[in-house]
Amino acid sequence: MSLPPFRAVLFDCDGVLADSEGLVNAIVAEELTARGWRMDAERAREEFLGLALPDMRPRIARRTGPLPPGWGAALSARISRELEARLDPIPGAPEAVARLSARGVPLAVCSNSGRAELHMKLRVLGLAGHFAGRVFSFEDVARPKPAPDLYLAAAAACGVPPAGCLVVEDSAPGVVAGLAAGCAVVSPVAGLGVPVIAFADLR
Repeated sequence: MSLPPFRAVLFDCDGVLADSEGLVNAIVAEELTARGWRMDAERAREEFLGLALPDMRPRIARRTGPLPPGWGAALSARISRELEARLDPIPGAPEAVARLSARGVPLAVCSNSGRAELHMKLRVLGLAGHFAGRVFSFEDVARPKPAPDLYLAAAAACGVPPAGCLVVEDSAPGVVAGLAAGCAVVSPVAGLGVPVIAFADLR
């Protein structure tokens, strides 16, 4: 396909660079089932895809009652342990990142993951060096996706106006965030109302 013109590429992480969503959704489903909200990994994906933990908490509390102190931190720690041991890249993503980086295209990552977890994923995948100084988690901005804050911060870090940035996203909140920031948005998955790309297209 023909991509929109771009001077920088801003990647989501989970489901775009990191093949993490199946594992994370299974963990979330297990934790919530134990708290009385029965679900499987697919239901967890439907409920929470693209949401940061602060946005998940009120949804969960409405179904399970108040969450105990430290619950979010314990969940994040469990997810991080599992990902560090078992995380794989999305096929084709590391090669696309390397091609763009070799061309000197500024690259950034924008994720609703926590900061420590996000940096761990990039390290495990061997991608951290391509995004030095341009890695943004929900903890680095005032508002997570679907607000545009993450993509506005990443565009500024790349030194490129949002209109010159290409966002690669796989969730509805991420697509909304990228468009609200004024970026062009594409996706490796269908059904989000934006052009669908293969990683081989990113050159």
